[in-house]
Amino acid sequence: MGTTIPEVAQALRTVLTTRADEAARETRFVQRQSKLTGAAFVQTLTFGWLANPHASLEELTQTAATLGIRISPQGLDQRFTPQAAACLQEVLEAAVTRALTADPIAIPVLQRFAGGVYLLDSTTVTLPDALAALWPGCGRNTGPSPAAVKLQVRLDLLHGVLAGPFLQAGRDNDHQADLPDIPLPAGALHLADLGYFDLDRFAALSQRQVYWLTRVQTNTRLYDDTGRLWTLPALLATQTADQVELPIALGSRHRLAARLVGVRVPPAVAAQRRERMLRKARRRNKKIDPGRWALAAWTVYATNIPTSVLTVAEILVVARCRWQIELLFKLWKQEGRIDESRSAKPWRILCEVYGKLLGMVVQHWVLLVSCWSYANRSLVKASRTVRGHALHLATMLQQGGQLVCKVLEVIQRCLARGCRVNKRRKEPATHQLLLNLTGNG
Repeated sequence: MGTTIPEVAQALRTVLTTRADEAARETRFVQRQSKLTGAAFVQTLTFGWLANPHASLEELTQTAATLGIRISPQGLDQRFTPQAAACLQEVLEAAVTRALTADPIAIPVLQRFAGGVYLLDSTTVTLPDALAALWPGCGRNTGPSPAAVKLQVRLDLLHGVLAGPFLQAGRDNDHQADLPDIPLPAGALHLADLGYFDLDRFAALSQRQVYWLTRVQTNTRLYDDTGRLWTLPALLATQTADQVELPIALGSRHRLAARLVGVRVPPAVAAQRRERMLRKARRRNKKIDPGRWALAAWTVYATNIPTSVLTVAEILVVARCRWQIELLFKLWKQEGRIDESRSAKPWRILCEVYGKLLGMVVQHWVLLVSCWSYANRSLVKASRTVRGHALHLATMLQQGGQLVCKVLEVIQRCLARGCRVNKRRKEPATHQLLLNLTGNG
């Protein structure tokens, strides 16, 4: 059973009112009696930028006015301080740890993983140079700015549970992510890109009866069922069929039992991959690894999922689900504009990043109780509907939980009538491919 509308309403009031006021006092953003309380400030930015990611100071003061706060654009601008940023960061930290959930998405092949289908990935937001001491970046990975913040996110695609965004320095790699220790339940599936490839992690997941599905790093040592040592490119070079399924053991130390499954891609696809590798190598002035060049001819994965749970064909489709978290980041950046600002002032920009991220978390909570369980939902269309109701939701948050529920019910009814991805024949969407596996497409 997923989270109910009253539970979402309570989460909104707890985080954006109670916790916001506490954080304002703890960070000394509010030091004396003021009309601009922590709750009023946080709600103004969260809902103001949720409704309009390009909102000016004047438009934000109008949002404050809907909450009963009279403040000038200049007065609001003066409140964007290090204390304000610290306050917003604490509220964001309180929000991202709340595990709200939806009814399972209506895709049978994903429902085989009753514990959930967990996608793990990160994205980076570049910040002004003046913030480098707080959020150090790395020019090679985050562009010319020495300041950047990396957002680590874990999303349960089946139930919609969002863990994150958890913040870390932009220069840190994904292995250094300071994620909460939230163990996955038995029967769940862990799905992430090569940045999270870690045999220690896979061994721990296997021990807890959690499934994992991953691409394989080129230099990983593999052992076939006779105990012979291989590299992945060398093993694939011996294959004559266009599809492979082999029992292997991963790593010299771990000897982690797994299935190697893969398919040879069409020559045109391999050529496109190699062209991208060439462009990247030229840009970085580096040589191309011959093993990676050879692997461009294959789509290949290692997994501990048994054949009784997923066939090779099903694995190749389920692996595409990893891109859904990339689409979530795309939603946050292209629709929520979390990486854009009208200002050049460092602390205002940082407040904007935190405020917009809070808006994305609030938006996600609303989507959970409105449309997440629909296999063909369009998060882009749905997010635009949520944004259209953002200021109404902010106003009702001041009035009480029952009125918040009324607004959430209106949004739920709106999303039930639309916000769907149109069927595509030429290039089917991921949900179509998943449904086709069970004849429901």
